[in-house]
Amino acid sequence: MREDDVSKAKYLVADTSALRAECPDMPKRIKVFDTTLRDGEQTPGVNLTSDEKYRTAMLLDSLGVDVIEAGFPASSAGEVELFKRLSDAPMSAKICALARASTPDIDAALSAGANYVHVFIATSDIHMKYKLKMSREEVLDRAVKSVEYVKAHGLPAEFSCEDATRSDPEFIKQVYMAVEDAGADMLNVPDTVGASTPRTVYRMIREIRGYVKRPISMHMHNDFGLAVANTLAGVEAGAQQIQVTVNGVGERAGNASLEEVVMALRLLYGIETNIQTEKLFEASQFVAKLFKVWPSPNKAIVGENAFAHTAGIHVHGIQANALTYEPFLPELVGQKRRILFGKLIGTSAVKAWLGERGIKATEEEIKAVTGKIKEIGDRGRGVRDLELMAIIDSVTGRSSKQRIALKQLLVTTGTEAKPTARITLSVDSKEIPAEKSGDGPVDAALNAIESVPTPLGRLKLKEYHLDPLTGGSDALCEVYTTLQSESGEEETGYAVGPDIVITSIQAMINGMNCLLDRRASRGSIASHAAEAERNQEKR
Repeated sequence: MREDDVSKAKYLVADTSALRAECPDMPKRIKVFDTTLRDGEQTPGVNLTSDEKYRTAMLLDSLGVDVIEAGFPASSAGEVELFKRLSDAPMSAKICALARASTPDIDAALSAGANYVHVFIATSDIHMKYKLKMSREEVLDRAVKSVEYVKAHGLPAEFSCEDATRSDPEFIKQVYMAVEDAGADMLNVPDTVGASTPRTVYRMIREIRGYVKRPISMHMHNDFGLAVANTLAGVEAGAQQIQVTVNGVGERAGNASLEEVVMALRLLYGIETNIQTEKLFEASQFVAKLFKVWPSPNKAIVGENAFAHTAGIHVHGIQANALTYEPFLPELVGQKRRILFGKLIGTSAVKAWLGERGIKATEEEIKAVTGKIKEIGDRGRGVRDLELMAIIDSVTGRSSKQRIALKQLLVTTGTEAKPTARITLSVDSKEIPAEKSGDGPVDAALNAIESVPTPLGRLKLKEYHLDPLTGGSDALCEVYTTLQSESGEEETGYAVGPDIVITSIQAMINGMNCLLDRRASRGSIASHAAEAERNQEKR
């Protein structure tokens, strides 16, 4: 790895000279073709409205993708409506429509206002025999005529041999060469059932590049967990475009993950894209909420635990230099580092946590706090910030002031009434009422909380998560909330209780108090630093 100034670096750059010597056709820049709104929407259980797809397309455009495959116009009136809206939108990305190799499909794409058409037809023997019931000659003829039809209407055409990786190499050679002669601008190679390996993909792309001149695109599925690896292998062989989805969403096991491929290209291969990587986590969260499919906590780049640390040795290392135990700083993808307190934690992490909040403690007190955390860890659970504060208070004799508290709550809901919450909060001993409606009693209550003016300014609820802890109608529930202030500060709130509405409110209020406490501590630290600087100047 190459170090420029490790103490200030956001990442360590891989030395790609040996790789480029082995892979001379590897490009220096890659186009990103995003198919979250087409292949991604084929995720089981996902059905998006035209408005939801429009908002996602705008997000993808701001992220910097080159092509947005927005859908399949021939499938529904809603798809046509979406393309017409996007054709009038101020966007940098090309808006691509998928079409089978048939005139009606292409006409639907043209009439909808797409400015890029992706045509496909299956070329594997199993697809031609059982799905298409067509001969090779018929498939070849349909492929050529469909590309010619798109080009005759003045639009760019991308062509895919569906199930290319299981097709006869001689037949797809014949097809790709014929559609290239017909004017295809991009030749896409799909691994439709994700049944290839990186070595196989590399050889295949090298072979295809030997007989065509048009740029090659990759569309890899994840049935064996190899979609990202196969995509990168294709790039090594000279592919110039990647087809990906946010969070790797898609049919069955999904597709190659946009965020994983883009970051690997940038940091491991030295290959640039137009993607603004600082927006990757935001895009991931947006798609996860919309699809109601959340990334695994340990998912690379955007997972909840991607930058979470528990082991004391690791925490000590990142406090000296984050790159000791992180390949790049979380801010590079819009993430944040988390230190989790459990039995593997050390005193240095506790000391750092206290220092961030301006809480003074002796070495003996820090050791005592660490010991209590380890005791809880040995019982099988971690320690949240609010619990940690309670432990610190008990060890040091310090008391945390709760500046915000719930005084009154009334929630009305019913079959004939819109859920409404009336609350009264005590904010620095001043009682402030608020009333808001919502999609349910919890939503109404949290909307009311958000509307209350506080010393933090306007607050935004970024995340809400509820888990039952016990069974039965009187079950305890556990609620986590993530709040964001106007200045971008974030804090997690946590509460446990039998009433979902009150527990949700308490989690939010706890987060608000933690955020106030942290801000006050920083102010105190800054004030002490300024005073020390003034005293130094006097001396």
